[in-house]
Amino acid sequence: MKKEILKGFTMLMFIVALALATAAVSNAQSSNQKIIADVPFEFVVGAQSMPAGEYAARAATAQDNTLMIQSADGKRAAIRLTNPIRSNRERSNARLVFHRYGEQYFLAEVWSGADSEGRQLLRSRQERASERELPLAQRTYETIEVVAVLR
Repeated sequence: MKKEILKGFTMLMFIVALALATAAVSNAQSSNQKIIADVPFEFVVGAQSMPAGEYAARAATAQDNTLMIQSADGKRAAIRLTNPIRSNRERSNARLVFHRYGEQYFLAEVWSGADSEGRQLLRSRQERASERELPLAQRTYETIEVVAVLR
């Protein structure tokens, strides 16, 4: 009787350990995924101005609450805090979403396309100031989406 209980308990512990190891590997792999996009215009991330070009976005922390955006040549990089967001509609493509005020573009959202969850960047002081500078009737932003790939 004791052997059967011990055997059952050992099997349960093995299954729990296997599940935890699988979850850790899965989380590590998803954190290493990059969203690559060729942005055709100059844009702002936080207080950092980024020239047009190819960029990679990926989680900078294990909790996925911080996003790192880096140019393909590695010369420019910015890190921003993010919040999770969900889409009302199913879209399967990775993309970067920008807010446009006049001729200024601000990175606002990053979507991997793997599910209906994305990351929303916190609005910077510069973006809020750009919005206030517009005439009251035009204080809305235009949403611009740039298609990306997941690697």
